[in-house]
Amino acid sequence: MRLSDAGFNKRLSNTDCLFGAAARGFCVRKFGKNRKFGVVAALSLMALCVAGPAEAQDITYQPINPTFGGNPFNSSHLLGIANAQNDYRDPKATQNQSQADIFARQLQSRLLSALSSQIVDAIFGDNPQERGTIKFGGQTIEFVRGLTDVTLTITDDATGEVTTIIIPTFVDVTP
Repeated sequence: MRLSDAGFNKRLSNTDCLFGAAARGFCVRKFGKNRKFGVVAALSLMALCVAGPAEAQDITYQPINPTFGGNPFNSSHLLGIANAQNDYRDPKATQNQSQADIFARQLQSRLLSALSSQIVDAIFGDNPQERGTIKFGGQTIEFVRGLTDVTLTITDDATGEVTTIIIPTFVDVTP
């Protein structure tokens, strides 16, 4: 007796029964519109069977910022990015400088440069002096030449603050 004769056509229309399997209850369902699903499922099952063992490695954290142990060559790049994003402007900063202020600052810089050149010539020049005192702009600069070094003492006349600088001299002694 066939299943179609028994009135099971509607129930079994989506199934295939092979070799009299309907009588034994073994029928294979057709996928019909879901045929792609069946192909994907079969390929996935095959891939799982063929796949090798999974491998992994330890996750290590490498900081970017050199302050926290990162690469020191990143510091200038990170500083540039931070400065580009910084919108803060110092309210005390003077943006508008007159031409007279700029000229006065440049003149003062040139005078101090000439003064420092004269001091260097007096200490280390062709005719070096053993000691000397120079007064300029509210400051007193004294120098004393020793055997192995030169001691500069800079005194601010207004506050009395003293700064001492010791410069070693490199004497070439040939036997």
